[in-house]
Amino acid sequence: MKTKRVFLIVLDSFGIGYLPDAEKYGDVGSNTLKAIAGSDQFFTPNLSKLGLFNIDEVTVGNRTELPAGAFGRMAERSQGKDTTIGHWEIAGVISEQPLPTYPQGFPQELIDCFSEKTGRKVICNKPYSGTQVLTDYGKEHVETGALIVYTSADSVFQIAAHEEVVPLEQLYEYCQIARDMLTGEHGVGRVIARPFLGTAPDFKRTANRHDYSLNPPKVTMLDLLKKDGKAVITVGKISDIFAGKGVTERIPTKNNEEGMDRTIELIDRDFEGLCFTNLVDFDMVYGHRNDVNGYAAAATAFDIRLEQFIKRMKSDDVLIITADHGCDPSTESTDHSREYVPVLVYGNSIKESINLGTRECFGDIAATILEMFCIGGKVDGTSMLQVITKE
Repeated sequence: MKTKRVFLIVLDSFGIGYLPDAEKYGDVGSNTLKAIAGSDQFFTPNLSKLGLFNIDEVTVGNRTELPAGAFGRMAERSQGKDTTIGHWEIAGVISEQPLPTYPQGFPQELIDCFSEKTGRKVICNKPYSGTQVLTDYGKEHVETGALIVYTSADSVFQIAAHEEVVPLEQLYEYCQIARDMLTGEHGVGRVIARPFLGTAPDFKRTANRHDYSLNPPKVTMLDLLKKDGKAVITVGKISDIFAGKGVTERIPTKNNEEGMDRTIELIDRDFEGLCFTNLVDFDMVYGHRNDVNGYAAAATAFDIRLEQFIKRMKSDDVLIITADHGCDPSTESTDHSREYVPVLVYGNSIKESINLGTRECFGDIAATILEMFCIGGKVDGTSMLQVITKE
């Protein structure tokens, strides 16, 4: 059976156990799935039916006697554990070198240059929690107009500003200035606009975040699909992660619920190609804030929408569910964790109860999707199609 559409859904940070090289990243023992499965807010019968708890080395949940599709786990080949390189690898690009990080803050010459170009002073310039930084620097920002610049363990340059002090469009302009500056040795994965509202001490981030990513260093699955005339519809922050390359239609969203709303709506659209969705709340709202119960409840909410999605799938649709890294909310760290990620594949053309074992590269997803559409072109990864397809 020919595949007409693939729906690829990334559960941002939904790791399932630490990788063999996790010690290098300080993540030995991290297991996002195990952490949330112990919460009384966690109930995912539909993920279970697809084989989530049948994956090798997954020790939580109830195994399904006959999973509805193919299931397995994937190891990350790229050097790092951030959103950008995780998604790039899913799309067939392995990053051999880690993106630069700044545990001591950005070099002063960079900050001075940014300040000169924007005409605003900069405060903070340290690795910081995105919520705590508002508590500690929000009042000063409102009083002075100085931009709050901070980073994390990831390769990010984040700019926080109150929407009533710095209008959104101006904040986005400042982010583009930073993106244009941060190249070469300082080519961070993402510049992120972090707008907020409220009054001290009750500042709250808004949903108007915007990411400015590096261009992928090589041709991706998205580029090859678009070149072949296929639709590449991105839902959520996917287009930002790929700097718009290879995208034919961009659908921004503010949260998981809206992400699933837009993705389910696309089932009733007539297109041939890929819908590539990112559900960011797992990572941004719960993982980074060490909110185990919130993360578990978000998984339960997704599972309910998953049932709705599956019931509306067409006969020539394929669903792939995966993640880009971990973010164990039960550890002391609030950063991403170096973990295996799940891969669940379902559709009328996909064999039932196929254990894919451990795949060595996230890029196997890209290679598989390209083969589904009979598209040539070199990406990093090995196709799983011959193993999973009924034909």
